[in-house]
Amino acid sequence: MSLRRAVAAPFRDRGVDRMHTSEFIVALSLDRNWFSPDQAERVVSLAVSDGLLERTADELVVSFDAADTTIPDGFVPDEEILTQRSTFERILDAVVDAGTDKRTAVAEINQLQNKLDVTIEAAAALYARRQGVDVSDLATRARARL
Repeated sequence: MSLRRAVAAPFRDRGVDRMHTSEFIVALSLDRNWFSPDQAERVVSLAVSDGLLERTADELVVSFDAADTTIPDGFVPDEEILTQRSTFERILDAVVDAGTDKRTAVAEINQLQNKLDVTIEAAAALYARRQGVDVSDLATRARARL
């Protein structure tokens, strides 16, 4: 919930449902002083991976109604949200735990992504399936982003 609130805040403040990526980073790091710019980039990555944000050419589009998200007075997101693992990272961990070399897996997932022109999460889910690793719970998230 903390990630959702952190993502919603800049959109609520501006009354918009899309903004330039750099504007979002500034909102989290300088305007609200919640994160460093690098940490704010990590928030973007996690939010995209979790389906809270969609990335277009140079904009971020919030995929839920930010105006309906309750943000309590004095809310400050817990830095633990930065340690959440993205869908891609969780799928990769499952593949590596099943015995595939991490470098090999990453290289082959990248090839699949380029070949199929899909998200990194979708490519990772397909790769895991081809390796016989059950990531169906995570694949549902990846499929939703196609």
